[in-house]
Amino acid sequence: MSPDIQSYLQRLPELLTELATVELFYELGVLALAGLIAWVIHRTMRESLRAGLEAASSKGLRHLTLRTAQRILLPATMLLGVLVGRGALRSAQLPVGLLDVAVPLLLSLVAIRLLVYVLRKGFPVTPALKTWENLISGSIWAMVALHLVGWLPAVEATMDELAFNIGASRISLLATVKLVALVALLLTLAFWVSGVIERRMRASTHMTPSLQVAFGKFSKVFLIALAFLLAIDAVGIDLTTLTVFGGALGVGIGFGLQRITSNFISGFILVLDRSIKPGDVISVGGNDAKFGWVQELRARYVVVRDRDGVERLIPNENLITSEVVNWSYSDTNTRVRLPVQISYSDDPEQAMALLLEAAKASPRVLPLPEPAARMLDFADSGIQLELRVWISDPENGIGNVRTDINLAIWKLFKAAGISIPFPQRDVHLHTVPAPELTAAQERPA
Repeated sequence: MSPDIQSYLQRLPELLTELATVELFYELGVLALAGLIAWVIHRTMRESLRAGLEAASSKGLRHLTLRTAQRILLPATMLLGVLVGRGALRSAQLPVGLLDVAVPLLLSLVAIRLLVYVLRKGFPVTPALKTWENLISGSIWAMVALHLVGWLPAVEATMDELAFNIGASRISLLATVKLVALVALLLTLAFWVSGVIERRMRASTHMTPSLQVAFGKFSKVFLIALAFLLAIDAVGIDLTTLTVFGGALGVGIGFGLQRITSNFISGFILVLDRSIKPGDVISVGGNDAKFGWVQELRARYVVVRDRDGVERLIPNENLITSEVVNWSYSDTNTRVRLPVQISYSDDPEQAMALLLEAAKASPRVLPLPEPAARMLDFADSGIQLELRVWISDPENGIGNVRTDINLAIWKLFKAAGISIPFPQRDVHLHTVPAPELTAAQERPA
């Protein structure tokens, strides 16, 4: 057992005797009263702060101020109450040793909550993030509290005694905790800095979407790798021992992680060759089975939102190895074909003129290139015509353009007396002569 802990245990009866005094109860009363007042104020202002957050913009200064007040209102109010109580006890010539310890503890809690919240702004808001925020704040505050009361060296010595040796390396609980804490801290900073860089890239008007995604991905990968290396080096682990880990990682990639690695590398290829970028309209698979708009380029997959509002997560490898139709790769202009049939008894020239008139029904149809009507084939049921129009915004959908024009075609054809034929078949029945029919009936089976 550590000598510091043994000395604390030997002094425990003396400390308990010193604590069992009347003056101590005054200090405990001040702490309890300050905590109760802080809890009442927090309960009272919680609803007003929540209402202010709902009314404020999610990215404004007022929203940031109200969120900060939510996190530090309870400890800050209690700190103010403790300061007032400590001043009152000092004026009465009473000891305030316990309150002298409580003031820096509360002050550090306010600072830690504020610092963790500022770091959290670099991450997307999720329920898990809120849980981790409270856990990280509590862990940092516990360590600071141990330092302020002077118990941190004894705790560190005890944790360092819990160790075992692997060859020439000594692994202790203290070293493990330091490694995890450093990795968590440096990864948090890496994600925060990469998030700031990514937002700056997206706000830039002088960079293409592909270049913005490329800078964001490279910065995140570089900062995460740097965070791991710095944490391992700070704990004292020899970096040359990572060669064994590198070999094991290579074997793992070769057997079980090859698809993940393939998707990861394919993501960088998509970013570098700029074949697909956020905002593009693409279709993947036969008959445009997966049609939609590219929302995000992630490390492992691409987020594509289809016309039904469903977001598909397509692995990057699929976009590299399969055929992809990019409707807006070099030009956003897209031609829309509308086939229609008319009866053989109708005038095709009149019908083609009406088709060109119907093309004006949709405001999204471009005047240049001009709409065109074509007579394609003499089909089984009628004359096959086709209207061809151009639009410049396929990301807004094609079905609505077809609907507007098809309704106009129906109305114009109906007004002009032009019919749209339905499938027709002629059936010819051949009658059998009477002698042959009689012979067939008399023939034995």
